[in-house]
Amino acid sequence: MATDSWVNETLYSAWGQRFLVKRELARVQSQFQDIMVFESHTHGRVMLLDGVVQITEADEFVYQEMLTHVPLLAHGAATRVLIIGAGDGGVLRRVLQHRNVERAVMVEIDGEVIRLAKEHLPGIAGDAWNDPRAEVIVGDGIDYVRQAASGSFDVVIVDSTDPIGVGEVLFTDEFYANSARLLSGRGLIVNQCGVPFMQADELRDTNARRAKAFPDTHAYVAAVPTYVGGFMTLGWAAKDASLRQVPVEEIRQRAQAAGVLGTTRYWTPEIHAGAFNLPPYIAKALAG
Repeated sequence: MATDSWVNETLYSAWGQRFLVKRELARVQSQFQDIMVFESHTHGRVMLLDGVVQITEADEFVYQEMLTHVPLLAHGAATRVLIIGAGDGGVLRRVLQHRNVERAVMVEIDGEVIRLAKEHLPGIAGDAWNDPRAEVIVGDGIDYVRQAASGSFDVVIVDSTDPIGVGEVLFTDEFYANSARLLSGRGLIVNQCGVPFMQADELRDTNARRAKAFPDTHAYVAAVPTYVGGFMTLGWAAKDASLRQVPVEEIRQRAQAAGVLGTTRYWTPEIHAGAFNLPPYIAKALAG
């Protein structure tokens, strides 16, 4: 329905952003969370979960490209990818851009997110839902990693809400230990760790938990306009420290071979390498 009301994001109690709603498209209370999809005047269609912006059509490419292409190209030979969350399908779409990927399993706990994304945000996933390499499971990601066979995946990508409510279990010691077990010998996991200008504790605490299960932990950054507060951090945990030190030219060659080079709007080989060079305030938060 058409409206001239404003939506105020509720992530922080004393600071935030708001959108003028052009048209409300859906408002659903699922088993897990409140989901709202609306058409904005400036950012295309927007999805909120429990009052927090998850994705907008205008800038989703920044987050999705960095969350996907960085780990896959850093690994260089990933054929089996596990995606936890990411119910809008944008990460799945980017994973399947990589020619060498043979299997992509996506586990999203809330089927309503998938349904509403397919209906109201079809351009985010494109044809990824129908790719024969994709297996989409509506289920609990923590249970999936608990039961997955050792060494069954090369890369794990976690696109979850913050560590409160339904997303909290994806930031625990158990989750990272099981992720390390199901990853192959050069495997790695990445996940969103919030905006450290406002969520430094989240970055510090999740990095400490990852370090219990992985020998190499770090973070890299992306500037996503609607994740307000400056750089967003993406947490990194790998079994092989050399994966985040791949030279720019090798990353470029891998991207060319994978079919990714020239298709992106934010990611480049140079940005890939530079994203691991953290501003001091973020490096300090990471180290705690």
